[in-house]
Amino acid sequence: MLNLDLPTLIARIIVLLTAFSFHEFAHAWMADNFGDDTPRSNGRLTLNPLAHLDPLGSLMLVVAGFGWAKPVPVNVYALRRHSPSALMWVALAGPLSNLLLAILGAIPYRLGLISVYSDSFANTLLLEFVIINLVLMLFNLIPISPLDGDKIADYFLPPTWSDTLARIRPYGPMILMVLFIAGPYLGIDILGWIIGPALRFLFSALVG
Repeated sequence: MLNLDLPTLIARIIVLLTAFSFHEFAHAWMADNFGDDTPRSNGRLTLNPLAHLDPLGSLMLVVAGFGWAKPVPVNVYALRRHSPSALMWVALAGPLSNLLLAILGAIPYRLGLISVYSDSFANTLLLEFVIINLVLMLFNLIPISPLDGDKIADYFLPPTWSDTLARIRPYGPMILMVLFIAGPYLGIDILGWIIGPALRFLFSALVG
């Protein structure tokens, strides 16, 4: 499948079942703790991958190394009634869960239990696990709707900037498609420019 070797393909499927499920569960858990029972009533307060996976997003993760899951529905008004920062924390919970998973995946390297240069399946699995979780975290922190970064930025930005963010929000999916799908065909690696430096820094910091 697009020249993926079998160990990498298996590793990505395993990562798919864990990274996305934890990411979406983290959103649901945080919303539930802020008094919004919408995720619970929609069956999303679970680690069961079947509740969270999106078919196209899952395929993209397997073949391209990044993708998406079904967004967790929340009641924005219920969250804001509970706390002005509730929606921000619900959004931030997803990327933070991927950072935590990446840290856990890097522990065997830090303990010297496995080498990053090993040809073993364990190394292939852990490298995919760490890298994909970091990519999911960084990608979702981009402040463009419908990514988590949009809601996080909206909380921290001054009102004038928030108004600008609100005006471009309806066009967010189109902007993302242009940047990350059309861009590579034009020889413009926006994803690499935005995520690449931070990804290399964090990977080096975690794995060594």
